[in-house]
Amino acid sequence: MDASTRVDADRRTSLIVDPPDGRIPWTAAAREASRVELARYGNGPYLDHTDLDTGERCITDGLPLMVPIQPYNMNFLILQTPDAVVMLHEMYHELRIVPLDNRPRLPETIGLWLGDSRGRWEGDTLVVETTNIADKTDYHWSRLWRASRPTLRLVERFRRIDERTIDYRFTVEDPTMFTAAWTASAPLTNDQASRGVTVGGLFEFACHEGNRAVTNVLSGRPGRRGPGGR
Repeated sequence: MDASTRVDADRRTSLIVDPPDGRIPWTAAAREASRVELARYGNGPYLDHTDLDTGERCITDGLPLMVPIQPYNMNFLILQTPDAVVMLHEMYHELRIVPLDNRPRLPETIGLWLGDSRGRWEGDTLVVETTNIADKTDYHWSRLWRASRPTLRLVERFRRIDERTIDYRFTVEDPTMFTAAWTASAPLTNDQASRGVTVGGLFEFACHEGNRAVTNVLSGRPGRRGPGGR
């Protein structure tokens, strides 16, 4: 666990900057679905492996990858070439390759866990638009707003402020979940000490290696008769 021990200079109490109240503009149905999903976290029922959420199953926590809501594995590596930007997230070892060469998008019939991203420059700002997200709404998610679904459209903006800081903002659009699009801001820095976290490079993330979580959780499921029982 490596939670930050510093307060950012603007002292905002929410990552969300639009709407001004700093809250996700859920539809009534989506708000209730989110409440139900949060209530079952750590409580189950856990009858088989699909009752654990995507993060517990070492798959993903969903888009966007750069949002700082985990208290660990928060490092990113960003590489830029003339025709692509590569982003490696320490959490789940998730890798995104964002083309900048105006290549066509994938057909609408093809959906990916992290979607199909395309980047372009608007002045000094890198704009990354992600669509073609796979329909994984039948999975459990620790944060429902991040769930992979084809109705989600994500627009991210990266603007370098100085040699140490990138202004990172993302806008989420999904009329099936929200009454309006909303935007969050989370400044990125390569000065780890200024955030009060461990200074260093990315660590290897090996979620499944030696992981007994799913086995241990399911060992207490109803109807199990003990070791080896069913």
